Amino acid sequence: MQTKIKISNSRLLVDVQTASPAIEAALKKIASSMLIKKWVKASVQTEGLLTLRFVNRSEGKKLNNAFRKKDYATNVLTFPYELSKKNIVADIIFCLPVVQKEAKEQGKTLKAHLAHLIVHGCLHAQGYDHEHGKDAKKMEALEVRLLKELGFTNPYLVN
Repeated sequence: MQTKIKISNSRLLVDVQTASPAIEAALKKIASSMLIKKWVKASVQTEGLLTLRFVNRSEGKKLNNAFRKKDYATNVLTFPYELSKKNIVADIIFCLPVVQKEAKEQGKTLKAHLAHLIVHGCLHAQGYDHEHGKDAKKMEALEVRLLKELGFTNPYLVN
């Protein structure tokens, strides 16, 4: 359940992991490893190692509770370990059932929602935050720009 993707002409290694065969099968229906690679490459301009792990609701809830003291599964969790102007090391966890539920509730395609969350998680790994108004506006504007470059509409527009 592990796919290693080396982005060409880069020293950024992206390790894609799935928690189970069911999660792997569901992910393959949404996006290929090449597409995930494209989304990450558009979001990260440094060298390093990113692990993208796609999990079920149980693992998502366990991680969110352990690290954020929130007793529910959330869509994406980012764990940055090293960040400099030239290097990034982080784990980004995606709870695929939550992503699927949100996409349906928000009237978005799974592909568009997942692309947004991958961009979002990669930006968190690079130190961007959205806890305060000014920071949120900066991060959201960058997300919108990157997603537009990838062919997606503004994820913050209400349908």
